[in-house]
Amino acid sequence: MKKTARNVILFDDNEVRKHLMPFTYTRPTSLLRVGITTISEKWQAMLGEATYSYLTVRYLKKKFPLHVRRTVNLMVAGHVIPTPELARQVLALEPGEALMVGEELIAFYGTAHDYDARHYTRVHFAKDIPLVVRHLYDIFEYNGVVLQQDFDRLTAGRESQPLSATNTVIGDPARIFVEPGAYVEGAMLNTNEGPIYIGPDVEVMEGACIRGGFAACHDAKVRIGAKVYGATTLGPHVKIGGEVENTVFIGYSNKAHEGFLGDAVIGEWCNIGGGTTASNLKNDYGEIKLWNYAGKRFERTGLQFCGLFMGDHSKIGVNGMINTATVLGVGVNIHGSGFPRNFVASFQEGSAAAGFKNVPLETFYTIAERVMARRHIPLTDVDRDIYKAIYNISDRYK
Repeated sequence: MKKTARNVILFDDNEVRKHLMPFTYTRPTSLLRVGITTISEKWQAMLGEATYSYLTVRYLKKKFPLHVRRTVNLMVAGHVIPTPELARQVLALEPGEALMVGEELIAFYGTAHDYDARHYTRVHFAKDIPLVVRHLYDIFEYNGVVLQQDFDRLTAGRESQPLSATNTVIGDPARIFVEPGAYVEGAMLNTNEGPIYIGPDVEVMEGACIRGGFAACHDAKVRIGAKVYGATTLGPHVKIGGEVENTVFIGYSNKAHEGFLGDAVIGEWCNIGGGTTASNLKNDYGEIKLWNYAGKRFERTGLQFCGLFMGDHSKIGVNGMINTATVLGVGVNIHGSGFPRNFVASFQEGSAAAGFKNVPLETFYTIAERVMARRHIPLTDVDRDIYKAIYNISDRYK
Protein backbone atom coordinates (compact mmCIF):
# COMPACT_ATOMS: atom_id res chain seq x y z
CA MET A 1 0.00 0.00 0.00
CA LYS A 2 1.31 3.43 -0.95
CA LYS A 3 2.10 5.62 2.03
CA THR A 4 0.01 8.78 2.22
CA ALA A 5 2.07 11.93 1.67
CA ARG A 6 2.41 14.30 4.60
CA ASN A 7 0.11 17.28 4.94
CA VAL A 8 2.36 20.30 5.52
CA ILE A 9 0.86 23.58 6.70
CA LEU A 10 3.09 26.65 6.61
CA PHE A 11 1.74 28.82 9.40
CA ASP A 12 1.99 32.54 10.00
CA ASP A 13 3.01 33.75 13.43
CA ASN A 14 0.52 36.61 13.69
CA GLU A 15 2.82 38.94 15.63
CA VAL A 16 5.70 38.37 13.21
CA ARG A 17 3.30 38.87 10.29
CA LYS A 18 2.46 42.37 11.57
CA HIS A 19 6.15 43.25 11.78
CA LEU A 20 6.56 42.19 8.13
CA MET A 21 3.81 44.42 6.76
CA PRO A 22 3.28 45.83 4.14
CA PHE A 23 4.53 42.69 2.34
CA THR A 24 2.44 40.32 4.46
CA TYR A 25 -0.67 42.38 3.80
CA THR A 26 -0.90 40.55 0.47
CA ARG A 27 0.77 37.14 1.03
CA PRO A 28 1.52 34.56 3.71
CA THR A 29 4.87 35.05 5.41
CA SER A 30 6.36 31.98 3.74
CA LEU A 31 5.87 33.55 0.30
CA LEU A 32 8.44 36.24 1.03
CA ARG A 33 11.50 35.89 -1.18
CA VAL A 34 14.90 35.68 0.52
CA GLY A 35 17.87 34.46 -1.48
CA ILE A 36 16.68 32.99 -4.79
CA THR A 37 13.44 31.27 -3.85
CA THR A 38 10.59 32.01 -1.46
CA ILE A 39 10.70 30.55 2.05
CA SER A 40 7.85 28.22 1.06
CA GLU A 41 9.81 26.90 -1.92
CA LYS A 42 12.80 26.20 0.33
CA TRP A 43 10.68 24.14 2.73
CA GLN A 44 9.07 22.25 -0.15
CA ALA A 45 12.47 21.42 -1.64
CA MET A 46 13.76 20.10 1.70
CA LEU A 47 10.66 18.35 3.04
CA GLY A 48 9.87 16.67 -0.26
CA GLU A 49 6.62 15.25 -1.57
CA ALA A 50 3.64 16.43 0.47
CA THR A 51 0.45 18.44 0.28
CA TYR A 52 1.30 22.06 1.09
CA SER A 53 -1.04 24.82 2.25
CA TYR A 54 -1.04 27.98 4.37
CA LEU A 55 -2.42 29.05 7.73
CA THR A 56 -2.75 32.80 7.44
CA VAL A 57 -5.17 35.66 8.11
CA ARG A 58 -8.80 35.16 7.17
CA TYR A 59 -8.97 37.56 4.19
CA LEU A 60 -6.06 35.77 2.44
CA LYS A 61 -7.45 32.24 2.82
CA LYS A 62 -9.45 32.14 -0.39
CA LYS A 63 -6.32 32.81 -2.46
CA PHE A 64 -4.05 30.78 -0.18
CA PRO A 65 -6.30 27.98 1.09
CA LEU A 66 -5.75 25.85 4.16
CA HIS A 67 -6.01 22.05 4.00
CA VAL A 68 -6.31 20.38 7.43
CA ARG A 69 -6.42 16.65 8.04
CA ARG A 70 -8.43 15.27 10.93
CA THR A 71 -5.54 12.99 11.87
CA VAL A 72 -2.10 14.62 11.85
CA ASN A 73 -0.57 17.64 10.10
CA LEU A 74 2.98 18.90 9.94
CA MET A 75 2.87 22.55 11.02
CA VAL A 76 5.93 24.57 9.94
CA ALA A 77 6.75 28.20 10.75
CA GLY A 78 6.59 30.27 7.58
CA HIS A 79 9.11 32.88 8.75
CA VAL A 80 11.92 30.38 9.42
CA ILE A 81 14.50 29.72 6.71
CA PRO A 82 15.25 26.00 6.66
CA THR A 83 18.58 24.23 6.49
CA PRO A 84 18.99 20.56 5.52
CA GLU A 85 19.65 19.63 9.15
CA LEU A 86 16.57 21.53 10.35
CA ALA A 87 14.46 19.80 7.69
CA ARG A 88 15.79 16.40 8.82
CA GLN A 89 14.74 17.17 12.39
CA VAL A 90 11.30 18.27 11.22
CA LEU A 91 10.79 15.08 9.20
CA ALA A 92 11.87 12.98 12.20
CA LEU A 93 9.09 14.31 14.45
CA GLU A 94 6.68 11.71 15.80
CA PRO A 95 2.98 12.47 16.40
CA GLY A 96 2.61 14.97 19.24
CA GLU A 97 6.22 16.21 19.04
CA ALA A 98 7.42 19.77 18.48
CA LEU A 99 10.69 21.35 17.35
CA MET A 100 11.67 24.66 18.88
CA VAL A 101 14.42 27.26 19.07
CA GLY A 102 14.28 28.63 22.59
CA GLU A 103 10.60 29.38 23.15
CA GLU A 104 9.83 29.76 19.45
CA LEU A 105 7.96 26.99 17.64
CA ILE A 106 9.59 25.82 14.42
CA ALA A 107 7.43 22.77 13.68
CA PHE A 108 4.78 20.52 15.20
CA TYR A 109 3.53 17.13 14.01
CA GLY A 110 0.10 16.31 15.33
CA THR A 111 -3.57 17.16 15.36
CA ALA A 112 -4.99 20.61 14.70
CA HIS A 113 -6.49 20.61 18.21
CA ASP A 114 -3.13 19.95 19.87
CA TYR A 115 -1.47 22.61 17.71
CA ASP A 116 -4.07 25.20 18.72
CA ALA A 117 -3.73 24.22 22.39
CA ARG A 118 0.08 24.15 22.16
CA HIS A 119 -0.08 20.68 23.64
CA TYR A 120 3.15 18.84 22.87
CA THR A 121 4.00 15.34 24.13
CA ARG A 122 7.71 16.01 23.65
CA VAL A 123 9.83 19.01 22.66
CA HIS A 124 13.04 18.80 20.64
CA PHE A 125 15.40 21.72 20.10
CA ALA A 126 16.99 22.63 16.78
CA LYS A 127 20.59 21.56 16.30
CA ASP A 128 21.03 24.37 13.74
CA ILE A 129 20.00 27.85 14.84
CA PRO A 130 18.08 28.96 11.74
CA LEU A 131 17.74 32.41 10.26
CA VAL A 132 14.35 33.76 11.31
CA VAL A 133 12.74 36.64 9.40
CA ARG A 134 11.21 38.88 12.06
CA HIS A 135 11.80 42.37 10.66
CA LEU A 136 11.53 43.98 7.24
CA TYR A 137 15.26 44.56 7.04
CA ASP A 138 16.04 40.89 7.76
CA ILE A 139 15.05 40.23 4.15
CA PHE A 140 18.00 42.14 2.69
CA GLU A 141 20.29 41.52 5.68
CA TYR A 142 20.04 37.73 5.17
CA ASN A 143 19.90 37.81 1.40
CA GLY A 144 23.59 37.18 0.71
CA VAL A 145 23.91 34.15 2.98
CA VAL A 146 20.62 32.59 1.84
CA LEU A 147 21.35 33.29 -1.83
CA GLN A 148 24.56 31.24 -1.53
CA GLN A 149 22.62 28.41 0.15
CA ASP A 150 19.96 28.46 -2.57
CA PHE A 151 22.61 28.57 -5.31
CA ASP A 152 24.32 25.49 -3.91
CA ARG A 153 21.02 23.61 -3.63
CA LEU A 154 19.59 24.58 -7.02
CA THR A 155 22.77 23.86 -8.97
CA ALA A 156 24.03 20.72 -7.19
CA GLY A 157 24.76 17.95 -9.69
CA ARG A 158 23.65 20.08 -12.64
CA GLU A 159 25.56 21.65 -15.52
CA SER A 160 25.20 25.32 -16.43
CA GLN A 161 24.42 26.39 -19.97
CA PRO A 162 27.58 27.72 -21.63
CA LEU A 163 28.34 31.40 -21.08
CA SER A 164 28.95 33.41 -24.24
CA ALA A 165 32.53 34.52 -24.91
CA THR A 166 31.27 38.10 -25.29
CA ASN A 167 31.06 38.31 -21.50
CA THR A 168 33.91 39.21 -19.14
CA VAL A 169 34.20 37.07 -16.01
CA ILE A 170 36.13 38.20 -12.95
CA GLY A 171 36.63 35.43 -10.39
CA ASP A 172 35.65 31.78 -10.59
CA PRO A 173 33.41 31.07 -13.62
CA ALA A 174 32.14 27.94 -11.84
CA ARG A 175 30.19 30.28 -9.55
CA ILE A 176 28.03 31.37 -12.50
CA PHE A 177 25.04 29.22 -13.38
CA VAL A 178 22.94 29.92 -16.46
CA GLU A 179 19.58 28.19 -16.91
CA PRO A 180 18.14 27.21 -20.33
CA GLY A 181 16.68 30.04 -22.40
CA ALA A 182 18.71 32.78 -20.73
CA TYR A 183 20.45 35.46 -22.82
CA VAL A 184 23.67 37.01 -21.45
CA GLU A 185 25.84 38.96 -23.87
CA GLY A 186 28.53 41.60 -23.37
CA ALA A 187 28.16 41.75 -19.59
CA MET A 188 30.80 41.97 -16.85
CA LEU A 189 30.25 39.32 -14.17
CA ASN A 190 32.24 39.31 -10.90
CA THR A 191 31.95 36.26 -8.64
CA ASN A 192 34.62 37.14 -6.09
CA GLU A 193 32.06 38.03 -3.41
CA GLY A 194 29.24 35.67 -4.30
CA PRO A 195 27.67 33.45 -6.96
CA ILE A 196 25.63 34.62 -9.94
CA TYR A 197 22.45 32.73 -10.84
CA ILE A 198 20.76 33.47 -14.17
CA GLY A 199 17.31 31.85 -14.30
CA PRO A 200 15.27 30.55 -17.25
CA ASP A 201 14.55 33.07 -20.01
CA VAL A 202 16.39 35.87 -18.18
CA GLU A 203 17.96 38.59 -20.32
CA VAL A 204 21.16 40.37 -19.25
CA MET A 205 21.87 43.08 -21.78
CA GLU A 206 25.21 44.33 -23.00
CA GLY A 207 27.22 46.63 -20.75
CA ALA A 208 25.59 45.39 -17.53
CA CYS A 209 28.03 45.07 -14.61
CA ILE A 210 26.99 42.51 -11.99
CA ARG A 211 28.77 41.60 -8.78
CA GLY A 212 27.63 38.52 -6.89
CA GLY A 213 25.82 37.41 -4.97
CA PHE A 214 23.16 37.94 -7.57
CA ALA A 215 20.10 36.03 -8.70
CA ALA A 216 17.64 36.70 -11.50
CA CYS A 217 14.56 34.47 -11.48
CA HIS A 218 12.71 33.49 -14.63
CA ASP A 219 11.96 36.17 -17.22
CA ALA A 220 13.80 38.93 -15.35
CA LYS A 221 15.72 41.58 -17.32
CA VAL A 222 18.88 43.56 -16.56
CA ARG A 223 19.04 46.51 -18.91
CA ILE A 224 21.94 48.06 -20.80
CA GLY A 225 24.65 49.53 -18.57
CA ALA A 226 23.03 48.54 -15.28
CA LYS A 227 25.32 48.51 -12.23
CA VAL A 228 24.31 45.77 -9.81
CA TYR A 229 25.99 45.05 -6.49
CA GLY A 230 25.39 42.04 -4.25
CA ALA A 231 23.46 40.75 -2.61
CA THR A 232 20.60 41.43 -5.04
CA THR A 233 17.70 39.22 -6.09
CA LEU A 234 15.31 39.81 -8.97
CA GLY A 235 12.09 37.85 -8.67
CA PRO A 236 10.16 36.66 -11.74
CA HIS A 237 9.57 39.24 -14.50
CA VAL A 238 11.49 41.99 -12.66
CA LYS A 239 13.21 44.60 -14.83
CA ILE A 240 16.08 46.74 -13.54
CA GLY A 241 18.41 49.46 -14.77
CA GLY A 242 20.59 52.12 -13.17
CA GLU A 243 22.30 51.27 -9.88
CA VAL A 244 20.99 48.60 -7.50
CA GLU A 245 22.65 47.23 -4.36
CA ASN A 246 21.64 44.63 -1.76
CA THR A 247 17.99 44.69 -2.80
CA VAL A 248 15.27 42.04 -3.05
CA PHE A 249 12.52 42.39 -5.66
CA ILE A 250 9.79 39.87 -4.83
CA GLY A 251 8.54 39.81 -8.41
CA TYR A 252 6.78 41.54 -11.35
CA SER A 253 8.19 45.00 -10.57
CA ASN A 254 10.22 47.53 -12.57
CA LYS A 255 13.10 49.88 -11.85
CA ALA A 256 14.06 50.08 -15.48
CA HIS A 257 15.97 53.37 -15.62
CA GLU A 258 18.74 55.39 -13.98
CA GLY A 259 18.66 56.12 -10.26
CA PHE A 260 19.87 54.37 -7.10
CA LEU A 261 18.22 51.75 -4.92
CA GLY A 262 20.03 50.02 -2.07
CA ASP A 263 19.35 47.96 1.06
CA ALA A 264 15.73 47.73 -0.03
CA VAL A 265 12.80 45.36 -0.53
CA ILE A 266 10.32 45.87 -3.37
CA GLY A 267 6.98 44.04 -3.56
CA GLU A 268 5.08 42.91 -6.64
CA TRP A 269 3.61 45.12 -9.39
CA CYS A 270 5.62 48.18 -8.34
CA ASN A 271 7.13 50.74 -10.71
CA ILE A 272 9.98 53.13 -9.90
CA GLY A 273 10.25 56.01 -12.35
CA GLY A 274 13.39 57.06 -14.21
CA GLY A 275 15.89 59.09 -12.19
CA THR A 276 14.38 58.10 -8.85
CA THR A 277 16.90 57.70 -6.03
CA ALA A 278 16.17 56.23 -2.61
CA SER A 279 18.62 57.08 0.16
CA ASN A 280 19.97 54.27 2.33
CA LEU A 281 22.22 56.34 4.64
CA LYS A 282 21.45 59.35 6.86
CA ASN A 283 23.54 62.48 6.40
CA ASP A 284 24.74 62.20 10.01
CA TYR A 285 25.57 58.50 9.58
CA GLY A 286 23.37 57.80 12.59
CA GLU A 287 21.24 54.82 13.56
CA ILE A 288 18.13 54.41 11.43
CA LYS A 289 14.57 54.30 12.70
CA LEU A 290 11.95 52.48 10.64
CA TRP A 291 8.15 52.47 10.68
CA ASN A 292 6.84 49.34 12.36
CA TYR A 293 3.25 48.27 11.65
CA ALA A 294 3.04 46.13 14.78
CA GLY A 295 4.07 48.96 17.11
CA LYS A 296 2.46 51.70 14.97
CA ARG A 297 5.54 53.85 15.45
CA PHE A 298 9.10 54.39 14.24
CA GLU A 299 11.50 51.99 15.98
CA ARG A 300 15.26 51.71 16.23
CA THR A 301 16.86 49.18 13.91
CA GLY A 302 20.52 49.22 14.95
CA LEU A 303 21.32 49.72 11.24
CA GLN A 304 23.33 52.42 9.52
CA PHE A 305 22.20 51.41 6.01
CA CYS A 306 18.51 50.95 5.25
CA GLY A 307 16.60 52.00 2.14
CA LEU A 308 13.09 51.64 0.68
CA PHE A 309 10.35 49.13 1.53
CA MET A 310 7.65 49.27 -1.11
CA GLY A 311 4.36 47.38 -0.79
CA ASP A 312 2.61 45.74 -3.74
CA HIS A 313 1.15 47.92 -6.51
CA SER A 314 2.97 51.07 -5.35
CA LYS A 315 4.44 53.59 -7.79
CA ILE A 316 7.04 56.38 -7.72
CA GLY A 317 7.10 58.94 -10.53
CA VAL A 318 10.13 60.17 -12.47
CA ASN A 319 12.95 61.87 -10.56
CA GLY A 320 11.44 60.83 -7.24
CA MET A 321 13.42 61.47 -4.05
CA ILE A 322 12.95 58.99 -1.24
CA ASN A 323 14.28 59.43 2.27
CA THR A 324 16.38 56.88 4.12
CA ALA A 325 14.29 53.99 5.52
CA THR A 326 10.97 54.83 3.88
CA VAL A 327 8.02 52.43 4.10
CA LEU A 328 5.27 52.61 1.48
CA GLY A 329 2.10 50.58 1.98
CA VAL A 330 0.01 48.83 -0.66
CA GLY A 331 -1.24 50.88 -3.62
CA VAL A 332 0.75 54.05 -2.89
CA ASN A 333 1.32 56.53 -5.73
CA ILE A 334 4.05 59.16 -5.23
CA HIS A 335 4.79 61.91 -7.73
CA GLY A 336 6.10 65.45 -7.83
CA SER A 337 9.14 67.03 -6.19
CA GLY A 338 10.49 66.83 -2.67
CA PHE A 339 10.92 64.05 -0.14
CA PRO A 340 7.67 62.43 1.01
CA ARG A 341 7.42 61.41 4.65
CA ASN A 342 9.15 58.21 5.79
CA PHE A 343 5.88 56.30 6.06
CA VAL A 344 3.00 56.50 3.59
CA ALA A 345 -0.03 54.38 4.42
CA SER A 346 -1.75 52.15 1.87
CA PHE A 347 -3.92 53.60 -0.92
CA GLN A 348 -2.51 57.13 -0.68
CA GLU A 349 -1.57 59.36 -3.61
CA GLY A 350 0.31 62.64 -3.69
CA SER A 351 3.58 64.45 -3.12
CA ALA A 352 5.63 66.14 -0.45
CA ALA A 353 4.56 69.55 -1.78
CA ALA A 354 0.85 68.93 -2.36
CA GLY A 355 0.18 66.42 0.40
CA PHE A 356 -1.59 63.08 0.15
CA LYS A 357 -5.15 61.94 -0.38
CA ASN A 358 -6.96 58.59 -0.44
CA VAL A 359 -7.04 56.62 -3.68
CA PRO A 360 -10.60 55.35 -4.32
CA LEU A 361 -10.69 51.58 -4.42
CA GLU A 362 -12.21 51.49 -7.93
CA THR A 363 -9.39 53.72 -9.20
CA PHE A 364 -6.87 51.35 -7.67
CA TYR A 365 -8.56 48.36 -9.35
CA THR A 366 -8.45 50.08 -12.75
CA ILE A 367 -4.71 50.79 -12.48
CA ALA A 368 -3.93 47.32 -11.14
CA GLU A 369 -5.80 45.70 -14.03
CA ARG A 370 -3.79 47.69 -16.56
CA VAL A 371 -0.47 46.86 -14.90
CA MET A 372 -1.17 43.13 -14.54
CA ALA A 373 -2.57 42.82 -18.08
CA ARG A 374 0.90 43.64 -19.41
CA ARG A 375 2.01 40.26 -18.01
CA HIS A 376 -1.24 38.58 -19.13
CA ILE A 377 -2.32 38.06 -15.52
CA PRO A 378 -5.88 39.03 -14.58
CA LEU A 379 -6.96 40.88 -11.45
CA THR A 380 -9.42 38.33 -10.09
CA ASP A 381 -12.42 38.80 -7.83
CA VAL A 382 -10.40 37.07 -5.11
CA ASP A 383 -7.67 39.70 -5.54
CA ARG A 384 -10.26 42.45 -5.33
CA ASP A 385 -11.59 41.06 -2.07
CA ILE A 386 -8.08 41.00 -0.62
CA TYR A 387 -7.41 44.63 -1.53
CA LYS A 388 -10.83 45.63 -0.22
CA ALA A 389 -10.01 44.01 3.11
CA ILE A 390 -6.66 45.83 3.27
CA TYR A 391 -8.37 49.08 2.31
CA ASN A 392 -10.83 48.70 5.18
CA ILE A 393 -8.19 48.01 7.83
CA SER A 394 -5.38 50.31 6.68
CA ASP A 395 -6.89 53.49 8.15
CA ARG A 396 -5.49 52.56 11.54
CA TYR A 397 -1.97 53.00 10.18
CA LYS A 398 -2.42 56.45 8.58
